[in-house]
Amino acid sequence: MVPKTRRVVTRDGAGRIAVVEGPIPDLKPGSVLVEVRSCLISPGTELGGILAQRANPDPARPARPFGYGNAGVVLGVGEGCEAAFEPGMRVACMGGGYALHASHAVVPRNLTVPIPEGLSFDEAAFAHLAATALWAVRRARIEFAQNVAVFGLGLVGQIAAQIARCSGAHVMAVDTAPFRLEIASTCGTDLAFNLAEGHVEAAAAAFTRGHGIDAVIIAFGGEATAAIKAACAMMKTALDGHQYGAIVIVGGARFEGQFPTPFGNIDVRASSRPGPGYHDEAWEFGRDYPPALVQWHTRRNLEACLLFAARGRLNYEALITHRLPLEQAPEGCEELIHHPDRALGVILNP
Repeated sequence: MVPKTRRVVTRDGAGRIAVVEGPIPDLKPGSVLVEVRSCLISPGTELGGILAQRANPDPARPARPFGYGNAGVVLGVGEGCEAAFEPGMRVACMGGGYALHASHAVVPRNLTVPIPEGLSFDEAAFAHLAATALWAVRRARIEFAQNVAVFGLGLVGQIAAQIARCSGAHVMAVDTAPFRLEIASTCGTDLAFNLAEGHVEAAAAAFTRGHGIDAVIIAFGGEATAAIKAACAMMKTALDGHQYGAIVIVGGARFEGQFPTPFGNIDVRASSRPGPGYHDEAWEFGRDYPPALVQWHTRRNLEACLLFAARGRLNYEALITHRLPLEQAPEGCEELIHHPDRALGVILNP
């Protein structure tokens, strides 16, 4: 029996988090109805700026559902999805406006992927953020035995460090929070470096045995000028004094810099979204891209991140710090907002 209503987490113009009852969206062609078992809160995208919003509330802005990563069991299959999904199938879902923090979700078929055997719902809920991290690593074009630094060890940074290591790179993880550095070490990063305790440029020179860093991933939001400057100083340097390598920005960072001389021959690349296809509505609901032209679209990146976790090569379980029922979503959000020293991966279980 498919219910008519669901519980869903909302955020209003005053930055208040609540759980409300509402209708389940209609099951459109090209989509699936999922009974959600696990949701993962994304601290940066979903809760960033909330303290400023609370200080300057907008009473005219209504409460809106949020969330973009969950996992559960298929309850219903829309037209055009019958060959790929069936009721009872375990799936991971992604997408703003679709894979909400809710008891039920209606999600486009190409934003929904089967969960491999042996992987839990809690781990599968990481699929969206993991694919975002994977796309950042792809944008960095990392090769075997290169030296890579990841600045910012939130969820995306943690997973990017793991994926870079899976790609064969030597990985240096950089943050100021001992708690997050300890998690990175547990997950296998080669060097977890605390910015507050030393000079990152000297540490990078020692870590790379003088070869320099090949790629830096900036995985945090806010002011990043100092991090970008440090990243440039860590890069491999030619005899003419020019640095070479890539800086990939996946977080909502901003920086001030002058081109071209201070950057030498460093490529500065944006990495937005988890790959091609996301936000192309026709693709999301079933249209294909030519495989020869678009090999790593969003759905394939999702599948890869789940498969690597199921085979023990990516560790999402170590990133989970809290598990709460959906009704305690406000408390979980407050942990992430006020206690980033102890909260990282907050799972909601409807």
